Amino acid sequence: MNKNYLYKIATQNQALLEQGIIKKNGDSYTLNNRYKIGKITIKKDCAQFISNDIQKIFIDLDKLNGAYEDDVVLIQMIFNPRSRTKAKVVEIIERNCAEILCFFKDEKFYTIKDEIEIKCKNQNAKDGDVLVLKNNHIVKILDNISNPKIDEIISLYLYNETYRLEKYQFPAINPKSQNKNRVDLTNLPFCTIDPASAKDHDDAIYFDEKSNILYVAIADVSAFIEENSDQDIEAKKRAFSIYLPNKVLPMIPFELSANLCSLKPNVQRLTYVFKMKLDVKKLEVVKNEVFEATIQSQNKYSYEEIDVVIENQNQNYGQLLKLYNLTQKFRKKRLRNGFDFRTEELRLNLDDNEMLDNITVETSSPSHKLVEECMLLANCEASKKIKNLGIFRVHDEPKAKSIEKLIDDVGMLGLKVKLKKDIHQTIQSIQQKALNVGLENEVDELIIQSQQQARYGSKSLGHFGLGFKDYSHFTSPIRRYADLVLHRILKTGKIPKDIDLICEDISTQERKIANLVWNLEDRKYARWAKSSINNTYDAIIVDVQNPIAKLQNGMIGARVNCENYNGEKLFSKVKVQLKSSDIIMKNIVASIKS
Repeated sequence: MNKNYLYKIATQNQALLEQGIIKKNGDSYTLNNRYKIGKITIKKDCAQFISNDIQKIFIDLDKLNGAYEDDVVLIQMIFNPRSRTKAKVVEIIERNCAEILCFFKDEKFYTIKDEIEIKCKNQNAKDGDVLVLKNNHIVKILDNISNPKIDEIISLYLYNETYRLEKYQFPAINPKSQNKNRVDLTNLPFCTIDPASAKDHDDAIYFDEKSNILYVAIADVSAFIEENSDQDIEAKKRAFSIYLPNKVLPMIPFELSANLCSLKPNVQRLTYVFKMKLDVKKLEVVKNEVFEATIQSQNKYSYEEIDVVIENQNQNYGQLLKLYNLTQKFRKKRLRNGFDFRTEELRLNLDDNEMLDNITVETSSPSHKLVEECMLLANCEASKKIKNLGIFRVHDEPKAKSIEKLIDDVGMLGLKVKLKKDIHQTIQSIQQKALNVGLENEVDELIIQSQQQARYGSKSLGHFGLGFKDYSHFTSPIRRYADLVLHRILKTGKIPKDIDLICEDISTQERKIANLVWNLEDRKYARWAKSSINNTYDAIIVDVQNPIAKLQNGMIGARVNCENYNGEKLFSKVKVQLKSSDIIMKNIVASIKS
């Protein structure tokens, strides 16, 4: 391969011959041993050069000379006996990257992903334009960064999810031939409990308090989407619905997600139901059945409504109150092996122009905990039914190094903790000490950072965070492909031949979508900060290495880089003044006020 590239650049660039970088020997060419031909790969803070005949060589981003991901390049190696060998790009031999998302600033083109300069002749681009380049040409100008609506497009482009903006049309959607054994449960008073703004309703519950039987009814998406159909291939590709601040980009067509599969009140819907007999003394499921059914939800409640019911002990909702009290006993038992993290979810609210308007802080309220425990029971029972092979939600124990770092971090906060006989007891000890000094929220954040990321796997390896030996995802097939796969396995008893690949692909897509949403949210914060320069806000130091503070008022949750950090301790409360904001690179700079 290198010989072909060598001939190509030698015949196209006479200067390389004149400089002695390439030498001609008869009809063949050789390369000076200080130069190499290979490919570029972009990492977080640098690039790497990869070739067949040498190990990876690092290249500083400012030494790429316009090269980008997968480009074939000629490099000059820079040897330094006191540090690792580096290099700089001399010539771009072949462009292999497809479309590159860039912005135009000060008469230059830069990639939005890494802020690397790309060589391209200007073709009517204006300062601030966001555009797509290919083969050193402008393919299209998407919009200008001054328009807040470009933020969503940038994030979708960066993570290869722009296809979700296209309307995908399918033939009329009808359920598969009806199962003659589908159980009619339309006489039972099921209800849904969701956010007030919810458009799709995956799950409904009913509790028979006399016989202590809990019914968890889940939208029967598999009755509408056949395996390997067009709809299924598209759902598998998406793997999840994407929840953006102002909209949902669904995994399955809106006709299904917000209508035919959604468990709306007062209409009959096809469901897949777990019927669980609960032992109220031993706090365990003693018998279960899973079957296809038809239900008709009688009530659509919001979390806020049920919180008021629980707080006031409104006996008009006696069934839900008894279920809440029972599920909290199950929760208490579960937390002997699992964890209760005090987390807050920040919901960004946008105005009609897609500018950040305000932040809603959501915590786990009693109604959330009621629904959560019901769903956890169904998920556990589902995982037990498929035994050792299928699709499971796996959460491994934290690594020893992560726990050691956690102990060091909380030690800097004044919490003296020693390793216990196992990781679970160590974390519980840390939580208790944090609670005693009023640092429970901050320390829980550190504990979460020490955890490994949950994933999907074909074998049951347990869920450390929840404290379950067997766990899977059964309850959200409208928005998660894993749940749809599990439903099919439970119904047919057949494991897909490519189950390992399915699990790997879903896990990868899950991480990608999380990063996409964070990317969009950080850019919305930066756009707000641009209009708030010189304003002062309360903040808390959340990273002493970079260092970063997180706003506690103004727009709660905005992360700012502190330009005059002076050794403030982790979680120190400070006042910061916003100094600058780069919307494209999502970088807010502030100074700490003395």
